[in-house]
Amino acid sequence: MSELFLGIDIGTSSAKGALTTPDGEVVATATRPHRLSIPRQGWAEHDPEVVWWDGVVALCRELVSGRDRVPAAVCVSGIGPCVLAADESFRPLRPAILYGIDTRAAGEIADLTEELGARAILERCGSALSTQAVGPKLLWLRRNEPEVWERTRRLLMASSFSVARLTGEYVLDHHSASQCDPLYELDRGGWIDEWAEHIAPGLELPRLLWPGEQAGVVTAAAAAATGIPPGTPVMAGTIDAWAESLAAGVRAPGDLMVMYGSTLFLIAVTAEPLRDESLWSTAGLREGTYSLAAGLATSGTLLAWLHDLTGASFDELTAEADRAGPGAGGLLALPYFSGERTPILDPAARGVLCGLTLAHGPGHLARALLEAIAFAVRHNLETFEGAGAGLDRLVAVGGGTQGRVALQAVSDVTGRPQQVCAAGVGACHGDAFLAAAGTGAAGWDDDWSVIDREVEPRREHAELYEELYGRYRELYPATRDVMHALARVGGEALEQQPQEA
Repeated sequence: MSELFLGIDIGTSSAKGALTTPDGEVVATATRPHRLSIPRQGWAEHDPEVVWWDGVVALCRELVSGRDRVPAAVCVSGIGPCVLAADESFRPLRPAILYGIDTRAAGEIADLTEELGARAILERCGSALSTQAVGPKLLWLRRNEPEVWERTRRLLMASSFSVARLTGEYVLDHHSASQCDPLYELDRGGWIDEWAEHIAPGLELPRLLWPGEQAGVVTAAAAAATGIPPGTPVMAGTIDAWAESLAAGVRAPGDLMVMYGSTLFLIAVTAEPLRDESLWSTAGLREGTYSLAAGLATSGTLLAWLHDLTGASFDELTAEADRAGPGAGGLLALPYFSGERTPILDPAARGVLCGLTLAHGPGHLARALLEAIAFAVRHNLETFEGAGAGLDRLVAVGGGTQGRVALQAVSDVTGRPQQVCAAGVGACHGDAFLAAAGTGAAGWDDDWSVIDREVEPRREHAELYEELYGRYRELYPATRDVMHALARVGGEALEQQPQEA
């Protein structure tokens, strides 16, 4: 009877778990939804006790209870990079500040860039400071919540908080650390002590491990909470998108994962660290490996917005978008409804619909928004290539791959085929792989991915999309000043209103 391996992933809106065999067969899965808190405009937070730890406990109990076999090892991934300030006993001191969708530290980004030097940050850390960076958020916390900062002794993320609760160990994986700009030196693979002391004086930074390395074992207290036997090995884990790239078989230089969801994320595997101020350069999942990453602030959320606005179902909107046809009847959109991450790195960017007429309906709007996502993907892919990344194979993953029109638009606009992974359990499948590989039950060269189909670009639309992409690239610089002025006006108005969680 083969061993089982438990993978758990803590996402933005839900946590998922999977039990697998050493060859990747999924034995059982479980899901637990949770809430994203938006206490103020531009903030995004999670309650780490309720969302992270209670989620892990619930999934463990559901997947482990009543089974003849218990997990031989456990691995947890989660959203990141995040900032959870905790005391020396791993007790959270405030809600966790989330990744790039939380834009509160704009002033600290500017200050640290000036103090440390933009070129020095890019050279040492691999990425320019952006809303994705951890350092500015630590500085924000120190400046704005001094009573919390005074008690802060631990810097945790969703994965490392779970590991701490399971094992009592204070660790972080190298990949997650490489997104703690400007605290981690990419080429050397370690903390930058002098910059850490400048930004977060007195804060003890965690011990660094690779995602598949063992961080510790399940303690008696954690065993009582989760149902996992004490002494079970726990791997260091990592950030969710990178765990999903493992599940998708994206491991060789030239591989790129396109993760379709509420937002959209791209990860290119590279043979060496590459640097571009518009992208995120990070450590990979094993020593000596690297990746280049990008992210859109919106994707599936755009159709969700249109669904809420019109009342039309997602199937109806997709069908109408298909009928509207390429070019959306002359309607062009910028998808920056929540600001934008890469490659423009502009939290004050805003959405644009250009070319509206009385003849346009919901289908044209849906089509224009889906094509805007495709244009944004192309913009990022061109930036990847400009940074020196090879893009030999595009692998599409995530719930958004069920959207036929969106997938086809991306292939048509970029001129690139996409291999679509079979619907699976995502990042928690990659976590189970890390658990199996960390114990030697699976080999690092094993591939658990299954390619379901391939989407080929339709060449008959290439000329139209070439023209529209050029117009798309013109639209942001032409409207940027107006966007920023409206963002200020809108921000002031929204500050007067209570924000929904």
